[in-house]
Amino acid sequence: MKFLKEFKEFAVKGNMMDMAIGIIIGASFNKVIDVLVKKVLMPPLSLMTDGLKFQDRRFILRDKTTDAAGQLISDEVAIGYGELFETFLDFMIIGFTVFILVRFLNSLKNKAQDPKDKTVKTPKDIELLSQLKELMEEQNKLLAQQKETR
Repeated sequence: MKFLKEFKEFAVKGNMMDMAIGIIIGASFNKVIDVLVKKVLMPPLSLMTDGLKFQDRRFILRDKTTDAAGQLISDEVAIGYGELFETFLDFMIIGFTVFILVRFLNSLKNKAQDPKDKTVKTPKDIELLSQLKELMEEQNKLLAQQKETR
């Protein structure tokens, strides 16, 4: 029962929901990038390389073999480096997009945490810490003045 109680607390806190939403959005984003690479970026690249289709590029280790009747004896063994190239391109685009997104979100977060910036509402905890800092600085000035007058 303790395990179920801990799981319920975990789910209620929102961590599980945030994670589920992130996974769903990530899977959809992966599909978008996959189509972007395969249907938008690779055709012009293939055109520039005289019709070369990267997903078909491979290094053949062993050709397929057939008998006299045309029956397949053994399959072809090949390293599909073209598909690896496409997957790597997918990864680079996703990585760059996530980098830009995180950079943008961090700039918004930094702007929101700046108590002097009045264009964005400062979170209450940052505002309180800023006020506490100002009060401590004021108190230190008063204490320094008292020491000087003695």
